[in-house]
Amino acid sequence: MDAPSRGSRREFVKKTATAGLAVPYFVPVTVLGAVGKPGANDRIQVGLIGAGGMGRSNLRNCAKYPDVAVTGICDVWKARRDQTVAKYKDTAKGYIDYREMLQQKDIDGVIIATPPHWHAMQTIHAAESGKDVYVQKPMTLHVGEGLAVRRAVEKHNCITQVGTQVHARENYRRVVELVRSGNLGKISVVRNFLALNQGPDGIGNPPKTAPPKGFDWNLWIGPYPMRPFNSLIAQNGGYRCSFVEFGSWTPGMAPHIIDLPYWALKLGHPTNVSCSGGRYTVRDIGDAPDTQEVLWQYPGMTMTWMMSIVNSYGFDFQGAPGIRRRLGVYSHGVNGTLYSSYGSHTVVSEGDRMKDAKTPEKSIPPSPGHERQWLDCMRTRKQPDCNVAYHYKIDVAISLAMLSYRLGRSIRFDPVAEKIVGDDEAARLAVPEYRHPWKFPKQYL
Repeated sequence: MDAPSRGSRREFVKKTATAGLAVPYFVPVTVLGAVGKPGANDRIQVGLIGAGGMGRSNLRNCAKYPDVAVTGICDVWKARRDQTVAKYKDTAKGYIDYREMLQQKDIDGVIIATPPHWHAMQTIHAAESGKDVYVQKPMTLHVGEGLAVRRAVEKHNCITQVGTQVHARENYRRVVELVRSGNLGKISVVRNFLALNQGPDGIGNPPKTAPPKGFDWNLWIGPYPMRPFNSLIAQNGGYRCSFVEFGSWTPGMAPHIIDLPYWALKLGHPTNVSCSGGRYTVRDIGDAPDTQEVLWQYPGMTMTWMMSIVNSYGFDFQGAPGIRRRLGVYSHGVNGTLYSSYGSHTVVSEGDRMKDAKTPEKSIPPSPGHERQWLDCMRTRKQPDCNVAYHYKIDVAISLAMLSYRLGRSIRFDPVAEKIVGDDEAARLAVPEYRHPWKFPKQYL
């Protein structure tokens, strides 16, 4: 959405009030005056956009610190918004439209935990407003959105943290050190998987209903294509079943899992991406694939992703019997294999090639916690570990895979130019068309 060149906060409130908060009106910080950053002795003022379960959890992890004040809660569902405001009633004000909240001077940073189809636009507008951002994964759903977010936060000097909280765990640090130690030798392939079982009925088939009282469905949909209200999708009960607004379990979980090889191997953009799969078994209200296989090609190595929500077999991570979610990462080197999950890792040597290998010394310092690190960096102006400049490459790789799935063919990508090559249709579809009157922020492309 293009921001107007002039205006005021008073005009914004007047315009949105008379238009039912449906007009995509936005006032950049350059118009309203610079927003001050918290000083050493100031409380950090935090706002929340999207008061669902994950957003409230992120907010609690910030609000528990005495140097933080919760000053804004934004949600298109009045019941959920009012309930969350009540928890922070001494300091917080409620908003139905995030654009109004971003104009307030009593907010230093925002947590964005809305459905994924909103993440790109809200992150960009927050950066333009002079706010720092903690945005939940998936950061975006399209290649163009990921590139636009990266360039926007860079232009506006925004401190960012992407919500891949597992990155802060000690086990991930030890795995990174093992990979970088060279003990495994040359790593030619990394295999990632996610397995669970929702088949065959999935999340169900609720009857069609009108939105609950106080629920702004038009604003929930925002820049994406209008669709009938669906209670499970709108209220985050089964969000990974909707292809358009959420993608699938691949963008839902791959940001956590492939973060590990990206971090350990310092991966850049893939040069070739292919994805196959389909909705083969699940019969519910959704349209997202229940099975996907991805192949990413990088200089000197390949990486794969296997996603199934119709069989929960977990290979070396099977553990206790029964149906449950399982996941893992296999790093295959010439000397051995390292397989890892969120909380464990195991090395398997190729014969005796690793008999003299020593466990590397701890070199990556512990994390104070994903949210706490973001708060600290708002003061120091040093970027957190999972800032957008780091994470957007993961985001682009996943978005390329989803585009390949959508088109049914491989996609070639130029890592230097950051462009799809040799496929005009894929390049066009990499930048989504937003629903009128919203506009994609093409100035960042």
